[in-house]
Amino acid sequence: MKDVLAVVLAGGKGSRLEPLTRDRAKPAVPFGGNYRIIDFTLSNCLNSDIRKILVLTQYKAMSLDRHVTLGWRSFLCRELGEFIDVIPPQQRIDDKWYQGTADAVYQNIYALEQERPKHVVILAGDHIYKMDYAKLVASHEENNADVTIAALSVSLEEATQFGVMQVDSDNRIVGFEEKPANPKHIPGDPDHALASMGIYVFNAHFLFDELCKDATLPESSHDFGKNIIPANIDSRRVYAFPFLDENRKEQAYWRDVGTIDSYFQANLELTSVDPPLNLYDLDWPVRTFQPSTPPAKFVFDSDQRRGQAHDSIVSSGVIISGGCVTQSVIGPQSRINSFAEVDQSIIFGRASVGRHAKLRRTIIDKDVIIPEGVEIGYDHDADRARGFTVTESGVVVVARGENIPT
Repeated sequence: MKDVLAVVLAGGKGSRLEPLTRDRAKPAVPFGGNYRIIDFTLSNCLNSDIRKILVLTQYKAMSLDRHVTLGWRSFLCRELGEFIDVIPPQQRIDDKWYQGTADAVYQNIYALEQERPKHVVILAGDHIYKMDYAKLVASHEENNADVTIAALSVSLEEATQFGVMQVDSDNRIVGFEEKPANPKHIPGDPDHALASMGIYVFNAHFLFDELCKDATLPESSHDFGKNIIPANIDSRRVYAFPFLDENRKEQAYWRDVGTIDSYFQANLELTSVDPPLNLYDLDWPVRTFQPSTPPAKFVFDSDQRRGQAHDSIVSSGVIISGGCVTQSVIGPQSRINSFAEVDQSIIFGRASVGRHAKLRRTIIDKDVIIPEGVEIGYDHDADRARGFTVTESGVVVVARGENIPT
């Protein structure tokens, strides 16, 4: 893996996650209490022994840059040729923002060429999953492939949002359609299609040639799924690699969390007795920035006033001071005050829930102060009147910096 360079695409707007992405990029959105979304991709890199990582940012990247600087650079040693570098758009080649996934890599081709890698692994920084990229690279080399694509079985309904592949008996890709209206099913399985996970391994010289060629085509969208991959199916060795889940559960775990509702559901799944995503696996740890904070504390123990949490994740530095938390995720350094009720909710870091306040199916962003006695998630018309976002499934989002009237 010393000859492998990982490029993490972390520049998407994440507009469907607004207002959570109002002030941060999607990969920087908190997840599961302690983590950020990008931590899962970066943890996969380290656990796969990839030690050269470029993170390409674009929109609202300050929070993401700070998180990577504080939490990730200590894992790698520059003197040994290891690094994780955050690269904002530099306009070395063009004066435009990134036009597509391939263009994002092309505009940073100088940084890739400097490392002289044998293989380049292209990754998205906004998905939740566990995967050993070393197995992906090994399959790529075994097949003598020019490019290998990680593949996931999805329902036909879901497949309309993916690149869909057709493969032969050796997993060589013989057809590829980007977000087809009528996706082709897997042979013998009429209910599922083989979808691209947006994870690619390229032979480096082949990648550089294709990026330069694609950059000269004005009609191109400069996207791997729309342009680079389909253009090479017939002429080059392009293979699929079935997703091998290091989460080691009965069902393979991969989440896009691209909408508020999917993000909310993925977080609340973590509070179950046997969650579909195992965050406690010492064999495949998920790493992140861990600030120096005290342990969580639960105080007051009487029939009328008791600090308690049930079926919940409570992060470090949290004080549950006489309040009650049920099936919720509480982020670092937050405080739940006396007689407050938090039910099926997600609270980011440094938030405060006032006395007698009640939250239900609510996402509270960082540094938000919920005044005493306020109820959110119980009357959606009132929530909308306050300016909160309410999703189709009834999840209420209170954005960072909201001034909530009592």
